[in-house]
Amino acid sequence: MTPLPARPDTPCVAVCSTTFDDVCRGCGRTVAEVAQWVFLSELEKEIVWERLIAEGYPRRTG
Repeated sequence: MTPLPARPDTPCVAVCSTTFDDVCRGCGRTVAEVAQWVFLSELEKEIVWERLIAEGYPRRTG
């Protein structure tokens, strides 16, 4: 089994905004993913991470 890539504990970049949408503009997670993040398995988190990276998240400003 191939080990999962090293990633931060969370995709959060402290640019939280879901105004008029259910997807955070900073990390790209849905409101449900943000709320459930601590309860997701490592595999579930990796699946979310892969989607976020494919969509160009997390987006850091600066």
